[in-house]
Amino acid sequence: MSTFLLEIGLEEIPAHLVTSAESQLVELTQHFLNDHRLEVESVKPYSTPRRLAVQLIGVADSSKSLSEEKRGPSIERAKDANGEWSKAAQGFARGQQADTSDFEERDGYVWLTKRTPGVDANIILEKIGEEVIKKMKFTTYMKWANHSFLYVRPIRWIVALLDSKIIEFNILDVSSGRITRGHRFLSTDHIEIENADEYQTTLSNAYVIADALERKEKIVSQLKNIALDNDWVLTLDNQPAQELLEEVNNIVEWPTAFAGDFDEKYLEIPDEVLITSMREHQRFFFVTNQSGELLPHFLSVRNGDENNITNVVAGNEKVLVARLEDAEFFYREDQQKSIEDYMTKIKSLIFHEKIGTVEEHMLRVGHLSNNIAKTLKFSSVAQENLQRASEIYKFDLMTGMVGEFDELQGIMGEHYAQKFGENQQVALAIKEHYMPKSAISETATSDIGAVLAIADKIDTIVTFFSAGLIPSGSNDPYGLRRAATGVVRTIKAKGWNLDLKPLISQFIEQSGKVANEANVSDILTFILDRVRKLAVDAGMRQDIIAAGSANAGKVNILHIFDRIATLSEHQNDKDFRSIIESLTRVARLAKKEPVTQSINPDLFENASESKLYKAVETLEDSMAISEGTDVLYESLATLQDPITEYFDTTMVNDENVDVRLNRYAQLNQINNLIEQLGDLELIVIK
Repeated sequence: MSTFLLEIGLEEIPAHLVTSAESQLVELTQHFLNDHRLEVESVKPYSTPRRLAVQLIGVADSSKSLSEEKRGPSIERAKDANGEWSKAAQGFARGQQADTSDFEERDGYVWLTKRTPGVDANIILEKIGEEVIKKMKFTTYMKWANHSFLYVRPIRWIVALLDSKIIEFNILDVSSGRITRGHRFLSTDHIEIENADEYQTTLSNAYVIADALERKEKIVSQLKNIALDNDWVLTLDNQPAQELLEEVNNIVEWPTAFAGDFDEKYLEIPDEVLITSMREHQRFFFVTNQSGELLPHFLSVRNGDENNITNVVAGNEKVLVARLEDAEFFYREDQQKSIEDYMTKIKSLIFHEKIGTVEEHMLRVGHLSNNIAKTLKFSSVAQENLQRASEIYKFDLMTGMVGEFDELQGIMGEHYAQKFGENQQVALAIKEHYMPKSAISETATSDIGAVLAIADKIDTIVTFFSAGLIPSGSNDPYGLRRAATGVVRTIKAKGWNLDLKPLISQFIEQSGKVANEANVSDILTFILDRVRKLAVDAGMRQDIIAAGSANAGKVNILHIFDRIATLSEHQNDKDFRSIIESLTRVARLAKKEPVTQSINPDLFENASESKLYKAVETLEDSMAISEGTDVLYESLATLQDPITEYFDTTMVNDENVDVRLNRYAQLNQINNLIEQLGDLELIVIK
């Protein structure tokens, strides 16, 4: 068994791409190994800002040999009247790179056993440049020199070693070898790796921690030790801190943590401003005291060792102070105006050149918010607060603070709204209308904020669809998928039974020219795609998701999630298969003859018809909404035996027209209930 090392040396990769690139390299490498039938014990990934690497442990000497049986033409076609091999047989042999003498005759056909011998590992690994490195995809590309080849950043070196042997291949003008590079400032440019299993040790001696997980653990340990020594509280377990930690980890190769200070006078600025200045602009971690109050200190990480650390600290403090001076100025200046002053400026702010102004966007959102509030039966006080919030919720876009720190939009809106005398509910809604900001971040907690968030996102989706600015492929420059995900997640989190179809249809009618090119069906499909995506992310089966999200006459997000959850919960029941089979048998027949007439029990000709009729009598068409999909499924499950007995004793297509239509009416009655669970025919019975 051998060890293989592949390292791609690059100019600095953007921090947000490093982790995903490492994962992609592992995935492509595993596909490569599978395709070539080359077995390894494990695949160990590495990444830093300047390199992506994999180490294959326990590489087999050669790929596994393969033996496949191929069936050819029938013997009748394979031989002519004289018993000689026909052209069809000879063509089959040529296609398999074999000879007719290799044929076996059995079961009325000719067969070939195709044996593919194993290939030496070093020969296979020579293809890794073409089949792995060149196949990597990125969201950001660069082109360099006179090459047409695009990559995340220019490739500067490649290491490819099978134990101590160089596996030779080229990517553009870069040849694989054993020379890597250490830390840009603490080591030399050219470091020789003697053996593939010495990778980590060799780089560590050159001031590079190649293992991203090990590097992150070192950063966390250093930060925590500094905080502990100073009796500071450092929070690293929330999403913003984890994202910052990931970013910092992906911009350093040899991390050294340090602490810095800033003047206490800046603590008069809202905490959110200080934290944003530190985290978003300087990649600093903030600290608090034991009571949770922000302290005038920060933690950061340099890409280097302890040498001249005092100069590094002083430089970082100086840069932060410049940011805080700006923040202090804008904070003071912003409060010299009023919300009305900012709303006057909003009139000239363009939402999108094909759609109109932000003010027009806000007016539409106000109308839609009002319609949603009425549907949800908000109190008069809540409706008043929602109306006020919808009239001003974008005012902070015109403030100096948000102009300088756009990450603070909504946050400063809430803070300034309270400063300007708005009540807490209105102020909170201004902040929460941006939520959720990502697929995993928190949704709005207040009802007013949630409605405003939903309405704001629906208006964005509808008007952009109307303007023909629809996402295609992975391209979504206006974040419409994120907006749709936000609508879905917010409705689900609030547990609201909202039918989006009439709401969006009415909204399009009321909004006039700016929305009249939007197709309701396309928009609802777009939103339902986000429901399916969230269900996939939750680990649910694709066929269950497809079944539960189908037949959505009412686009009730909560109900659709309930359908999918119910089917998922029962998928492993021992009787799930038989229940689904009996229900889909009913559904298939009902769809063939969609009869709407009433059922006449006098036309029943056997006991099974009456028995099924009585079993269904207790089930109401609205059960899925009023009592939940779990109750509906359990109720439909009780029909399994009556349905089986019915089909065993009843010929649905009776010669008597009245009897036949009556039986189809009975099947359609049941199918009306079944369809409230979705389209069960899409479930793959296992």
